[in-house]
Parts: sequence; C-alpha cells; structure tokens
Amino acid sequence: MSQPSLPPHHQPSHQPPQPRGVRRPPSRGWRSKPALKLIAGGVLAAALVSGCGSGDDDGGGSGGSSKGAQAKTLGKVAMPKVGKEANTMGTWVTDSTFVKGDVNKLVGYSLDGAKSKWRIPLGGQLCWASPHMTKDGLTAILFRDGAGEDALCTKVGLVDLKKGKLVWQKEGSDSEGNAGVQFDEVTIGGGTVAAGGTGGGGAWSLDGKPLWKPAYLADCDDDGYAGGDDKIVAVRSCDTGDSSTKRLEVQTVDPRTRDVKSSYKLDEKVEYAHVISTAPLVVAVDTGDSDAGTGTTDILTIDDSGKQGKLLSTIDVLAKGYQPNCPATSVEGCTELALDKASSTLYLSSEVDVDHGGPGERISGLNLKTGKETGKTKMAESRSLIPVQTDDDGSLIAYLGSMYSEAGGVVRIDPKTFAMDTLQTHPDDMKDVESDMDTYGDCTMIYTGKKLYIGDSRASRPSSDSSARPLAIVFGA
Repeated sequence: MSQPSLPPHHQPSHQPPQPRGVRRPPSRGWRSKPALKLIAGGVLAAALVSGCGSGDDDGGGSGGSSKGAQAKTLGKVAMPKVGKEANTMGTWVTDSTFVKGDVNKLVGYSLDGAKSKWRIPLGGQLCWASPHMTKDGLTAILFRDGAGEDALCTKVGLVDLKKGKLVWQKEGSDSEGNAGVQFDEVTIGGGTVAAGGTGGGGAWSLDGKPLWKPAYLADCDDDGYAGGDDKIVAVRSCDTGDSSTKRLEVQTVDPRTRDVKSSYKLDEKVEYAHVISTAPLVVAVDTGDSDAGTGTTDILTIDDSGKQGKLLSTIDVLAKGYQPNCPATSVEGCTELALDKASSTLYLSSEVDVDHGGPGERISGLNLKTGKETGKTKMAESRSLIPVQTDDDGSLIAYLGSMYSEAGGVVRIDPKTFAMDTLQTHPDDMKDVESDMDTYGDCTMIYTGKKLYIGDSRASRPSSDSSARPLAIVFGA
C-alpha cells in the first residue's frame, strides 16, 4: 500500500499520551499564537477560521495594508467567574444568532453580541464542541455527566443552534453493553454524529437512532473521527507488537454503517494523525519531532476515491517553517490555517520564515495536489498574520494581529497577487484586550456579515497582569 515519503529528518520519539477529557490548549512553543477552528455549513460553508492575534510589543508596520474601515466594539460577553479553569468550547454564528459555549451551558446572543436570546443548561462542563454546523444549524457537543470534578465526558448531545434547543443527549455503550463510555471528542457529518476516543466510539443518526460501534478486531480500535460535508473519516490505530507504538490508518467510512470505503495506512513513524479536511482528505501527521509544539511535522493530501487511498502530495512543515497548530492527540482541532477547496489551496502562517525571519508575519499558499507554494504575502513587520477563512471568490480573509501602538484588524488577500486590503481595523482602546485573549486564552475567530467574532474556549480567573478579558467579543461597523 502506498506510503507517505517522509523527509529523512523525521525520527520517531515516543511521548507519553496527554490526559484528555476537558480540552487543554496545545503547546505553542515559545510564542503564544491564535487558535483556528473549522466552520462547515450554515453561513460559513467549509470555511476554516482562525483565532486571536498575537500582541507584539515592538511596534512596526502592517505589511502593506492601509489603516481604515474603522470598526466598533459591538458587544462583549463577560468572562464567567470561576475558581478553576473551565472549558467553554464552542463558537458558532447562524443567520440570526451568535452562539457561545459557557460554563455548563450554551448561550445564544443577538448577532452583535449585545443581548442574550436563550440558554441551554447542560448540567456539566463542556468537553468538546464540534466546529461543524449543518445547513439546518445543527451541531454536536460532548459534556460531562454532572457538575462534579470527577464527572466523566460521557454525554453526547445534538444541538439546534437556530432554535436554541438540545435536541437529544445520548450515552455510548461498550462491547458488553455497559453504558457510560467516556469519549474525547465528537463530530458531525453525513447526517451522523460520531464520538470517539481512547474509551471507545459510537455513532447516532440526527434523529437519535444508534447506528454503529467500531468493532475491536485484531488489536485495532478507533482513536476518533472527523466530519464536515457529507463524510466521516476515522483514524484507526492497531498494535504493532511493541507496547510503545501503534500503526495508524485513515479510513473514509460510510456514515450510516461505518463500512470502510477507502483506507490509507500511514508511515510507521507517524505517532498521531489529525484530519484537517475530509473533502479533500487532508491529514496533518506528527512523527514525534515537531520542534515548536505544533503537533505537526507533515501535511498529506490523500485521494480516497478508491478502496486503497493514494498519496497526492506531502508538505514538509518543519523544513518550510509553516505553523499549523494541531492538538497533541485529538483527530480534529487543527488551527491557524485556511482551505480553499475550489483551487485546492491551503493557506498557512509561518512561525519562522526561513528566508527573512519574523514569526507568524507571513501567509503562504500551497497547492494540495502538488505540495508546491503558490505565493506568499509580504511580511507584516512585527505583527502576526493568521489565515481566517476563504471567500466564495477564492480570496483569503486573514487576521492582522494587535501590537503595542494599535489594535488588530481584518484583511483580504488576493489569491493571485497576495496583496492585502484592509476590511476593518479595531478600536485602539481594545488592543490590550485582544492581546490578553491571545496570551491567556484559546480563541476561535469567525468573520461574517462584516463582523468579527472572537470566542474564548476556556474560562479562567484573571491574572494580575492582564486586563478584564471577555469570554467573547464582536467587532463591526
């Protein structure tokens, strides 16, 4: 079976698995960086979105984009008072509502973020929230079975974001029929809600009917699933005989039955695999030596049209200095990238530009079929420049980070010339807030309806050297 050709510098190093359940932000190396989430369906079909911008304190220009299009702070959601850090994953925007995960609940707001419209109590802390949203405004969440610290992540829920309702909640069962399986993450795609993790997996139809449980055969099990569009992709691991290593396989499965439509075995050096996109099938892999804590050493594009998957291209993330940010063990959740499916172009920020230096100050486009660079922006000069999403015309929306002298903003990047035009700049009195949300938070960013939504994925007590950080904020005209 075809294998990815990993560069010779990749040598596996075995790291102990990290505790899972309540999502923790991935290691970001020496510099705090924004988070990125995937929104599929609804008003942002198949858009990959980025998070809070880096707040650098050394000034500098904006890499060619002119300041203008001044935005206002339309609404702020106050940070909940917590004694310990709590997971507040979940940031979505429908045609009528801005929805934010909160402590033990989901809350719907007006589109400007100024007024609350409804809330869904969960009875336990969020463990995971799918970034995908169907055209009807449905998404999937995973939450604890109680408010106590020892409560497990066993509750899978289908949420109607437009109506503000928890449609149903389910628990998985193991091979012996015991309920209460602990899951690590959940996704939605192809009319199916699939939850997976080290404790097992399970799937339900949108009307709540149990569909399948992965069979534990030949010392193999499902690590987790990726959704979006009309597909479900499973990452399956099998024992190799060595207790410290597993062999990973990426499987495109039937969402209703879990029958394998296509499979691709990853190189034996790969320790973790993260699905960036199911259509096209793009997978970030980690051979264990991602030196900046990105969770990624290579990005693979796989043709899954046949029974046996075929490798189309490999992007060497380490050699080129690209900086996607993938969680250590989760199948979904890669950040700081955007994908234009029409042109098969992946946009990545550079943590360290190997030619000119300057962490995170440049965005490059890469053709997923060839792995070759299609172009890159000018340096943003001491300001982070992070992909947010792509528009229908193929142009890239990106976040220009705040700095000491001014706040951040949103720019549009031409996919052919990579020239930047300013869409909006934020009020300068919010530059410290933006910087604090990056430094102390783990944020999701969505740009739609000429508004920028920033939502923090965790609630925490304020630090002595930070300003009053909100849980969410909305900028717009």
